[in-house]
Amino acid sequence: MSFDVTASGAAAEAVDRVVPQLVSDLVASRLTAQDPTLWGADAEDEASKRLGWTEAVVASEPLVPDILELRDRLREDGVDHIVLAGMGGSSLAPEVITKTAGVPLTVLDTTDPGQIRAAISDRLQRTAVVVSSKSGSTVETDSQKRVYEQAFRDAGIDPIERIIVVTDPDSPLDRSARADGYRVFNADPNVGGRYSALTAFGLVPSGLAGVDLEPLLDEASAVAAQVAIDDPSNPALILAAAIAGTRPLKDKLGIVADGTYIVGFADWAEQLIAESTGKQGKGILPIVLDVDSPELESRPDDLQVVRLVESARATQEVLEGEIEISGTLGAQLLVWEYAVAIAGRILGINPFDQPDVESAKTAARGLLDDRPEPAPAAFTDGDIEVRGSATVVAGAVTVREAIDALLAQVGDDGYVSVHAYLNRVALPQAMQLRDLLAAESSRPTTFGWGPRFLHSTGQYHKGGPAVGVFLQLTAAPTDDLEIPGRPFTFGQLIEAQAAGDAAVLEGHGRPVLTLRLEDPRAGLDAIMNALR
Repeated sequence: MSFDVTASGAAAEAVDRVVPQLVSDLVASRLTAQDPTLWGADAEDEASKRLGWTEAVVASEPLVPDILELRDRLREDGVDHIVLAGMGGSSLAPEVITKTAGVPLTVLDTTDPGQIRAAISDRLQRTAVVVSSKSGSTVETDSQKRVYEQAFRDAGIDPIERIIVVTDPDSPLDRSARADGYRVFNADPNVGGRYSALTAFGLVPSGLAGVDLEPLLDEASAVAAQVAIDDPSNPALILAAAIAGTRPLKDKLGIVADGTYIVGFADWAEQLIAESTGKQGKGILPIVLDVDSPELESRPDDLQVVRLVESARATQEVLEGEIEISGTLGAQLLVWEYAVAIAGRILGINPFDQPDVESAKTAARGLLDDRPEPAPAAFTDGDIEVRGSATVVAGAVTVREAIDALLAQVGDDGYVSVHAYLNRVALPQAMQLRDLLAAESSRPTTFGWGPRFLHSTGQYHKGGPAVGVFLQLTAAPTDDLEIPGRPFTFGQLIEAQAAGDAAVLEGHGRPVLTLRLEDPRAGLDAIMNALR
């Protein structure tokens, strides 16, 4: 399948205006040559350590035989259920790769105790766990590793035989895992997590789960020459100009799967775009949309729509103002990585740092250390405790009134963001709130599962344009779970993560409404009924 990008309207005008300059500046070839000066002097030090992904296809090919050998050995031992413990780019790339291949993979990128209990109780005798983290210091991944080690020991299984580690060479996790005897796959340390789809972080869990990796790498290899050339036909240059070069900038990017065979690609692209571009008060906010999402009806002026289609569609007339893309999964991964890095140059930011991600982690750690009493609820509506910014909860006595007050603060260039610190396996209906709030507000609306979004769009929400309003959903832990060797539980951890992020958002002047659900199912029904 060929790779095609076709733009119309403002996006086409941006391509015509911006791509010749990118070609003149030799951006594509310099990026392929890993030139760290592309993003200016302030970004040069970081960029010099973050461009290894441009050669990931070649560098990753030697990994494939080792992955397949381990997969065969595990299956000979009756181990055919793979769990991935990882966050952000470490989990989102394997998720789209395995879903597209139709291969089951349990992605554990949560601290919700109910979701973790369910994962541990699922086929433990046939389970191997991939612990995936650049450093191993990620609290979620470390906690998941600890609880699986304990579960294996309790079941009479040696964790050494069932846990596989993917990390950077000589990281704290690399050293401790090797000392303990775990099987370790090292990734290129010169690749940031969100650009790691075609490295060991994307390939090890996908391959162990059963994905045929060679075709995926072949797909990326087939487009590698195209994205490396300084030519107006370069699809990465076209895409970068179309999403980052419009005047005025259409800084909300709606990504719609409309006929593509790729499953869940927008979720992966969301973290790549948001974490790479959302900083210094600038950025592009990706919005994962369906073909019938309200935004496609209301068409806000600052929304740019990207439609992912099959190749046959790309020969037809593109809908006015949209960008239409077709291509294989491997090609999409590589083209989007190039395009987003180049978009950073167009926007004038460093696409490889994430200066605001650490703030929520620090706030959560502080809450875990100090264990302050939770702030009293502003009011309770049924079984829902309501807290939030003074401008949101003052005068409200119902959940509906508080939501109305939150939405009243969305400006003409603003957006709504839902952060659901809930069990995403047991409560997928929470995602229905996105469309309801988009219709109610007539503004682009994002949805993120907590804490997973903290490692992706969380950067944009705090470092990007200060135009978002935030609805947090949390749940009272009913069946909490201890974390071996830690002085806090999973329930305490997820509550601290939610409270810490709310505090940081409010500290940045963002309006926040937190709804704590005593009974998550009933609470979600009540919220949705109020909105309907």
